[in-house]
Amino acid sequence: MAFFSKLRESLSKTKTSINEKIENVMKTFQKVDDELFDELEEALITADLGVNTSMEIIERLREAASAKHITDSEKLKSELADILEGILTDGADSKMNVYGLPAVIMVIGVNGVGKTTSIGKLANMYKKQGKTVMIAAADTFRAAAIEQLEVWAERADARLIKQQEGSDPAAVVYDAVNACKGKYVDVLLCDTAGRLHNKKNLMEELKKIYKILDRELPDSGKEILLVLDATTGQNAVQQAKEFKEAADITGIILTKLDGTAKGGITFAIKNEYDIPVKLVGVGEGIDDIEPFDPHEFVNGIIDIEENN
Repeated sequence: MAFFSKLRESLSKTKTSINEKIENVMKTFQKVDDELFDELEEALITADLGVNTSMEIIERLREAASAKHITDSEKLKSELADILEGILTDGADSKMNVYGLPAVIMVIGVNGVGKTTSIGKLANMYKKQGKTVMIAAADTFRAAAIEQLEVWAERADARLIKQQEGSDPAAVVYDAVNACKGKYVDVLLCDTAGRLHNKKNLMEELKKIYKILDRELPDSGKEILLVLDATTGQNAVQQAKEFKEAADITGIILTKLDGTAKGGITFAIKNEYDIPVKLVGVGEGIDDIEPFDPHEFVNGIIDIEENN
């Protein structure tokens, strides 16, 4: 199945949540006035875009309607879609910065969000692109994390570097970097712990790891990706806030998008914290992860064909 079809299918619940709410407002209020804007704002809030982001979107929509003399409520939809896409494309880029030998992708996130699965999917994605992949099992806090990574590394045909449970995560990463040297390794995936209950320890741990990577691989691209479970809605937004305070996050892997109506959190996270979604999970299979495309995402949740 083509990615576009997978994305459309995975967004069906989010589309129902957002598009149908907008459609109902447009049909109820034929005239562009304060009442329509108030109802649209409420619709966006209930679709998990968050209060602050929804208010900002509506303010931009008001200004656009005034500047472009939009008087027909139906013509607002394409304008709204443009504003939503602008939120996702302004500021930090949603494209992955994968360069150097090896490019480094650090992955963090709390238990249960799909972190280990996402690393396995990433390894498979890059392998299918013809790249060589190594995985560092640096979430040494849980033995299960190491065991699960072993399974995924085998499935993706990627080499795994590990130590025992309780080992220093930075030492695991150092071993992995050394294992890459002298070999043609395109991508180094580093699993790291995401213990939000102690942000100070998490920050210090990540700093140690990043110091090693900066020293040993100064010319490599480095991504720090936070894995969020889309089904948790506003809780995921709060996790983004907490992790941003503890780590220099460059992007998000949004998992379980196909099982939720809460994909609107994508806009709240990007608008409020300037953290772009870079990859999305669009199913449970090993191939079901893809780079995030803001344009296709917006088109997948809002029908604007009739207005173009």
